[in-house]
Formats: sequence, structure tokens, C-alpha cells
Amino acid sequence: QVQLVETGGGRVQPGASLRLSCAASGRTLSRSTMSWFRQAPGKEREFVAAFFRSNSNPYYKDSVKGRFTVSRDNAKNTVYLQMNSLEPEDTAIYYCAADLRLILNNLRRHAAYDYWGQGTQITVSS
Repeated sequence: QVQLVETGGGRVQPGASLRLSCAASGRTLSRSTMSWFRQAPGKEREFVAAFFRSNSNPYYKDSVKGRFTVSRDNAKNTVYLQMNSLEPEDTAIYYCAADLRLILNNLRRHAAYDYWGQGTQITVSS
């Protein structure tokens, strides 16, 4: 059984930065797909960024490219999301997700993931 715990959320002003962490336990996830999703009030959960299995090249939602950076530390079984130049539209609950057998075509489909963290709130407001 895999457990994921996100930390690092908060309330910031537009233009600020935050870094989220997702610590995994239960098994080593260095070869698993590790992703970040977010869900704003009244909207569907959407893909933000990911590492597909052990591939070192990350994937991003178009609107966060150049502002967000996903990274992973396999020794710590942890994935990070560095968020810069935050905008009010980034306000959402951010979730970490993991899957051991995900295929690439399902990378952006939240329903395809087996494991989820509890989520952490990010609010961007002046």
C-alpha cells in the first residue's frame, strides 16, 4: 500500500513562489509515474505536471510551462513542485498522485491513477 503526503501549501500574493512536496511511503516509487493535479472550486481535477515512470523528462500542462518545475528525489521517495510567478488562476487544491503501471496515454487522466495524497490548498490572492 502506498501513502502520499503533500506539504507546502498556503496563501500567497500574485507573483509569489511556493514549493510543494509529496513524500511517498509504503514502497519505492522511483520507477512509478508521479504526478501533480489540481482542482479548483467547481471544476474538474486537472493535470499539472508529471514524471512518467523512470523517464527523467517531465510533462507539464501548457499554462504552467515556464513557471512550474517538477522534480523528484528518488533517494527520499519524494516529488516536488516548484511554482513561480503564481497567478490567481492557480488557486486550487493540489494533489500528488502515483501509479505503478500507468500507460503514457493516461498520463493526464486523473481517473487512471491508483494512489492519491490528501491534497494541499494553494490560494493566490492580493
